Amino acid sequence: MREPPLFPPTRTAGLDRLAAFVPHAGADYAMGRNTDPGPDAPAAVSRLSPYLRYRLLIEQETASAVLAEHSLHACEKYVQEVLWRTYWKGWLEMRPQVWARFVAERDRQREAFRDTRAIADAEAGRTGIEGFDDWARELVATGYLHNHARMWFASIWIFTLRLPWALGADFFLRHLIDADAASNTLSWRWVAGLQTAGKTYLATADNIARYTNGRFAPKGLAEQAEPLSEAAMEPAQPMPQLAPLNPRTPALLLVTPEDMHPESALPRDADWRAALIVNDASLLWGDGAREFVRAASADAGMRVTDHFGCSANPAARLDAATLIGAAHGSGAQQVVTAFAPVGPVADALTQAAPVLAAKGIPLVQVRREWDDIFWPHARKGFFPFKQQMPRLLAEIGMPGR
Repeated sequence: MREPPLFPPTRTAGLDRLAAFVPHAGADYAMGRNTDPGPDAPAAVSRLSPYLRYRLLIEQETASAVLAEHSLHACEKYVQEVLWRTYWKGWLEMRPQVWARFVAERDRQREAFRDTRAIADAEAGRTGIEGFDDWARELVATGYLHNHARMWFASIWIFTLRLPWALGADFFLRHLIDADAASNTLSWRWVAGLQTAGKTYLATADNIARYTNGRFAPKGLAEQAEPLSEAAMEPAQPMPQLAPLNPRTPALLLVTPEDMHPESALPRDADWRAALIVNDASLLWGDGAREFVRAASADAGMRVTDHFGCSANPAARLDAATLIGAAHGSGAQQVVTAFAPVGPVADALTQAAPVLAAKGIPLVQVRREWDDIFWPHARKGFFPFKQQMPRLLAEIGMPGR
């Protein structure tokens, strides 16, 4: 009999998992969040990351559900964890060149790094390093790793095995179901000492043994973590301004893997003529993510039809020709979508927008209030961002105390 998926790819499954986690989001999470008991053992973490990554669940509703049952003081660690995802996205949105720099570095290292055997052994879990090899195999088998294991793995990859960080980040992108441009890239940069210049993360045997309940105590790990260096980064850009949505103009609703809950992002009473649910494999990096999004797209299509009252059609490509054909076929005069942050979907929309405009079809992106409120504060490190958390939660209508 086939095993049920670790992450059933529906919004209902995400909501059920959130409801089960909420009672444990306070002291249980704070005390146990760093412990990785293993893939088959109960853990203190929520395991909601794939649902948040594709916005089957929304950060705002997740934080709201937790704050409805706990004070901010009690569940602060979990709300901060949700806001790390928000912070990374906002930080990268104002520095899109960092994503472009990663892609270029990854491609360069693919060509330049000669020890392909070392890369293959690391990815297959054949290094002989206890824990590391287990996490490599767990990642490939399940599409998921505990956050602490991700940090240990990245540190060992960079400082013990001395492999290129961009190829490690690429390994995660190709296998994590929840992989996204911001969280993955910037977390690897943080471990390497690039994100916060000079500050690295060093995995130690004692820390691994403590937080795996003694499952692993690897030998021979690096004792120092010298930070990597890079060329100076351009300063943060202002948040891009978006054209307003005219709800009276006939519209094609576009759903991409970046936001699969348009019901909470777009007005229900706009003149929706049809919806296009994009399941373009080229926008994702690995088979696990593609399979998750493929099934989640079917779920999104049913919800869109029920909520917006228009037909929802699948699309295997996100390009100008597909969007123009769907708009003309439905009588739409604009294409409207929830905002796509830095990454492959944003790149595809950037390429399509001028072609659509030349045909008299504007591409309108709608950014969520959560992002509008939090992202501009991601100009520096997480600590000053975190200090704004109570005030910004209150601004969005949540208890900030």
